Amino acid sequence: MNYRESYDMFAVNGILFNHESPLRGETFVTRKVTRAVARIALGLQDCVYMGNIDAKRDWGHAKDYVEAMWMMLQVDTPEDFVVATGVTTTVRDFIIKAFAEIGVELEFIGKEENEVAVVKASNNPLYPVPVGKEVMKIDKNYYRPAEVELLIGDPIKAKTKLGWTPKHDLDSIVKEMVAYDLKLFGRDKYLQEGGHEIINYNEG
Repeated sequence: MNYRESYDMFAVNGILFNHESPLRGETFVTRKVTRAVARIALGLQDCVYMGNIDAKRDWGHAKDYVEAMWMMLQVDTPEDFVVATGVTTTVRDFIIKAFAEIGVELEFIGKEENEVAVVKASNNPLYPVPVGKEVMKIDKNYYRPAEVELLIGDPIKAKTKLGWTPKHDLDSIVKEMVAYDLKLFGRDKYLQEGGHEIINYNEG
């Protein structure tokens, strides 16, 4: 082995679109929503404040994307790969899906900065969120100055050259994240009922 060969580097680039899980940071929109839904379900929070809920995002599961990263490292020749689902969903629809996990159906009223989401139906006796309650409001402070309206990736190369196929769809991701946060904030509910002070996460 000559000097040049001993220092050859195998380098691939993965361009990963939004990848979510219960470990997602709380400042990211998906986790902000699922945390708020769990707290509203448990009576620990009244409302979640959002920015542009019509922005569209390509959300996948972090487990699938880590698998894709490993597969990139197994190819004979290093290349660049886009890892995405190829499916785009609005933040609004993510909110609808998250509330549906606690048996709440939403109705959106108003436009732009005056839009709110109210509980149209509440069907889970474990989480009796009152019908008519405003559980989401738009706050212009959460608007981004340089908002990207649409993010969507093309995973065809990753699927054809790596044989990669995501195992999780968005519904299963939302279900997992909401369940995790219900368990997480269930501890706060238990402490509150025992007379202990808990952290107030309410906005506004």
